[in-house]
Amino acid sequence: MAVFKPKFITFDCYGTLINFDMAGAASRCFADRVSPAEMSAFTTDFYRYRFDEVLGAWKPYYDVVSDALQRTCKKWGVAWKPEDSHYIYEDCKTWTAHPDVPAGLAKIANEIPLVLLSNSMKDLLPHHIPRLGAPIHMGITAEETGAYKPQMRGFEYMLDKLNCGPEDILHVSSSLRYDLMTAHDLGIKNKVFVNRGHDVGNPAYGYTEIKDIGGLAAVVGL
Repeated sequence: MAVFKPKFITFDCYGTLINFDMAGAASRCFADRVSPAEMSAFTTDFYRYRFDEVLGAWKPYYDVVSDALQRTCKKWGVAWKPEDSHYIYEDCKTWTAHPDVPAGLAKIANEIPLVLLSNSMKDLLPHHIPRLGAPIHMGITAEETGAYKPQMRGFEYMLDKLNCGPEDILHVSSSLRYDLMTAHDLGIKNKVFVNRGHDVGNPAYGYTEIKDIGGLAAVVGL
């Protein structure tokens, strides 16, 4: 990608900026019911069911987590309790930024407004924005847009709210499946894939790959 200075840099928040540790929370919660040898497969199924849950009509993220967890437990023949869902949702509030994020964002925050488009809730995002270490121009949640990524409606809502077009933004994410494939389909040509190692890349979707947020300044010529 040639150097491009957008009107806004838009970000996925959880996984890209915040260390999304849903698997860790589930592992701690179910350590007494799932063996260490099976835990990785258990949490992978939990991830897959969460993805399936966000493809339908909007519902609170607590319900996304809880419904996916119950489906996972049913598949594995593991007992589920309501307090399991509560434990994992509350754990979300403790997550911190990846170590590279504050310095990486600080390089660009004073030059280009930073915007979050997150599969989150209004009761969750305020816990995490202060941990990013840089001013955020706008934080948009799925609760506000009425749709979860990878659905297109959140992106469309964001573009309308920013009063700009797909050509005006640079979208940054560590997930092809949730973000960059949809951005591609909407005609957002300027994209960055932050390779955190938790999603498989595909250069056919036309992004610049960086290993962490520290590499973002060079993409926009700063």
